[in-house]
Amino acid sequence: TPGGQNILIDGGPAKSAVKRLGENLPFWDKRIDLMILTHPHDDHVSGLVEVLKRYEVKRILYTGATHNSPNYLTWLKTVRDKKVPMSIVDKPKTVALGRGVELKIFYPERSFLNKEVKDLNDSSIVMKLIYGQSAFLLTGDAGLEVEKALLAGGADLTAEVLKVGHHGSEYGTSQEFLDKVRPRTAVISVGKDNDFGHPNLRIVKRLERAGARIWRTDLNGTVRMESDGM
Repeated sequence: TPGGQNILIDGGPAKSAVKRLGENLPFWDKRIDLMILTHPHDDHVSGLVEVLKRYEVKRILYTGATHNSPNYLTWLKTVRDKKVPMSIVDKPKTVALGRGVELKIFYPERSFLNKEVKDLNDSSIVMKLIYGQSAFLLTGDAGLEVEKALLAGGADLTAEVLKVGHHGSEYGTSQEFLDKVRPRTAVISVGKDNDFGHPNLRIVKRLERAGARIWRTDLNGTVRMESDGM
């Protein structure tokens, strides 16, 4: 951020987050001021374990939803061993980051703490990073039900950049949701030759019809964006 904070949202699989942090931060900068786990599926939490081991993490936001995967349990244990302060996201809130930057958290609107959720994707933290006139909507793996809740709640979802939900699957990015966001740029975080057929072609075409320029990590590699707030 302009104030010098390093914020990490999700960690991908294995050691991917550590590798990308090493490519984008100075070698001497081993500090993560805020780590956010949108939801505890392996492809979001696994990479955070190694980050905790190699970086000084100051604070963590997560939902506390119950999940028994070994990687999530390892992450929780490592967090406790490192004594990193954790906060539960259970309602909309705004995190002020200084110098005109704020993180508006829209979802979840209720507590998932210690609860088993039928579809963990729909427990994803959805948030908008705002810097001056620039806005980035970050959706985790939130699907259609979460999109409906956000639309019904009247949140200001408008954003220049949309991190497309659930790797561009058919279970998210409805037309009604896109009409509200009106993104100029869409980023799809997706692995090469994944077993799920992500991103879904209909979603890609929907984004194109909406006028969004699409960047895909499977085709374009790491996508880096900078904003001056204008």
